[in-house]
Amino acid sequence: MSDPHLTIITGASSGIGAAMADAATTAGHTVATVSRRPGPGRHLAADLSSPDAWGIVADWIDTLAAEAAWARITLIHNAGTLDPIGFAGEVDHGAYRTNVLLNSASAQVLGDRFLAAAGRAGCPAMLMVISSGAGKNPYPGWSSYCAGKAATDMWCRTAGLEQDLRGGDVSVLSMAPGVVDTAMQSMIRDQDESAFPNVARFHDLHDGGQLGDPVEVGTAIFELAQQTCDGRTYRGATLANGAVLDIRDLAER
Repeated sequence: MSDPHLTIITGASSGIGAAMADAATTAGHTVATVSRRPGPGRHLAADLSSPDAWGIVADWIDTLAAEAAWARITLIHNAGTLDPIGFAGEVDHGAYRTNVLLNSASAQVLGDRFLAAAGRAGCPAMLMVISSGAGKNPYPGWSSYCAGKAATDMWCRTAGLEQDLRGGDVSVLSMAPGVVDTAMQSMIRDQDESAFPNVARFHDLHDGGQLGDPVEVGTAIFELAQQTCDGRTYRGATLANGAVLDIRDLAER
């Protein structure tokens, strides 16, 4: 392989993550994935809601980044959870802690280690964190999820600015995929209104055929991840390093 690309994806065992892994494989990339369940490519089984796993995963990423003269390295942090849905103080406390650790802390810790590994590799790199509109809008019943996505949005904005100040060749993006027809959406529709007052809206989106196709969305996100932020454009949009984006806004251009 004369122009090798390494693409690492967390949460790639199903849904959008699996679609991104398929797109990367089709593009000829070396694909590595991290998830609890079996995943495509070179797979590492790990539970990213456990802080004990973060160092293991980060060391694995270090090894992958150093094992070849890559033309480009990409990390797409897609792993996340909505569970438990319910009002803060009224849900299982252990599950709430797991949600906070996975949705907020794991992205920042692994992002920090990836930026260091990419700097040592000395090639262009992209770090993309999959976000949500819930990072900008409060949804009763999703307090930990909303807060986690808001935290990673701000982390991406700040880390992107830092990369520009260092003058390196690493781009950082936060990307919301929109409302996509995945197992997570099915779980949302199964909720009682007392735990999630907005549940009727998600039934309406499903019944109205307004959910995105996970293959189409995953492929579009992978395509975007191949673009560098600073000084580049995607479908007519100029992307700043650290940009917080929604794939639906870009698709409309």
